[in-house]
Amino acid sequence: MSSTVISAFMAVFATVGTALASPVDTSLRPKARPGGAEVTAVADTQATIYAGLAKSVRPLARPNDLETDDVEPVSTSNAAFDRWVGGFRGRALAQGISPRVFDAAFQNARYTPDVIAKDRNQTEFKSNIWDYLDNAAAPPKVEEGQQAIRRHNSTLQRIEQHYGVDKEVVAAVWGLESRYGTRMGSYPMVDALATLAFDGRRGSFFEKQLVTALKIVQSGDVTLRDFKGSWAGAMGHTQFIPTSYMAYAVDFDGDGRRDVWSRDPGDALASTAAYLRRFGWITGQPWGVEVRVPRGLGNTGGQRMPSQWAQLGVVGMDGQPVRDYGSASLLMPAGRNGAAFLVFKNFSVIKRYNNSDAYALGVGHLSDRLKGGPPIQGPWPRGYEPLSFNEKMELQRLLKRDGFPLEKIDGLIGSNTRTAIAAFQRSAGMNPDGNPSQEVLKRLKGR
Repeated sequence: MSSTVISAFMAVFATVGTALASPVDTSLRPKARPGGAEVTAVADTQATIYAGLAKSVRPLARPNDLETDDVEPVSTSNAAFDRWVGGFRGRALAQGISPRVFDAAFQNARYTPDVIAKDRNQTEFKSNIWDYLDNAAAPPKVEEGQQAIRRHNSTLQRIEQHYGVDKEVVAAVWGLESRYGTRMGSYPMVDALATLAFDGRRGSFFEKQLVTALKIVQSGDVTLRDFKGSWAGAMGHTQFIPTSYMAYAVDFDGDGRRDVWSRDPGDALASTAAYLRRFGWITGQPWGVEVRVPRGLGNTGGQRMPSQWAQLGVVGMDGQPVRDYGSASLLMPAGRNGAAFLVFKNFSVIKRYNNSDAYALGVGHLSDRLKGGPPIQGPWPRGYEPLSFNEKMELQRLLKRDGFPLEKIDGLIGSNTRTAIAAFQRSAGMNPDGNPSQEVLKRLKGR
């Protein structure tokens, strides 16, 4: 998570440790380990406000991408928490928080047990890169994103002109972080951050975020009533953590407030573009290009101009050399049997938002699809015959029909769906790998 943009997170990755929504500090979203096909999380990295908060398998995520956390949080009284708040008050005031703001913020603040439950919960399954990308650029997300771009085209064009960041890239971050503003989180920020700070597992990090959150309220950018976000402390359309917000958010509409929560996403989208620009976005350069790699090519490593890669046989999917946009690295996230990409400086810039190859690929690929580009054309070593998007929805409907608990039928294969698939596989005497395969669908249809 980058300081400005916590984005994202909790998709459905079994091992989630940190999220990088903010360029500064650490975020909570899961960070994928480089070089592997599985998206797993690494804890405690500033792009991780969510580090350790992740509950699922998504590489980036926040609980909003594949599974919404837009439920009404349940708070309870807790005497130990109340004592902690009393001690924290002095520390907050010593850092510039006024007694009036503090007392107003904590007047109705409560300990929120489900925040800790989400923090502790680790799913059984790990998400592979192909599953993550299937979800990141699923047909509904592409369609919703194109609609969002049309709806806010004037604002996005002005943002693109001002910051030099493609409007589709900004929209893709928006899509992965909050499903275009539809899943920004419903947790009162003070309750969530205070609960996490009190809990102590990452107490100092969350106390810092909580103090910064109180400074945001004190600045007048948001009212306590509207100050909501994810259970892990990510805020607004593009899910900034408080410290990232303070460092990078902008008042694009000039109304005197950096309002990333408003129904009008202008400030949030401009803040995302400003963040990417701040970390070196190169106007006119793509994030990356899918390529063909000759079977005999060794692991060359390093960076080369695309024309130099072409001399080694690495060319675009059309068989032609990739244009020399700048120096590029060869990325094969699933190894030599999977899709391959030449990635440029802008790929690394996206990773400043969330330090994960999977996340940057998700943003980049979704942005290409929003521009009308094709799905990823290279094969993936799935190990099973995959389902189409409509077949995934049918799979979910059949699982629910047979009594396997699912929250929604959306064609996105997250941890809940995988758990249901595995339960069905056990009941049918199959290997409970949780994979959405043609064989699973066939067996379900035959029941």
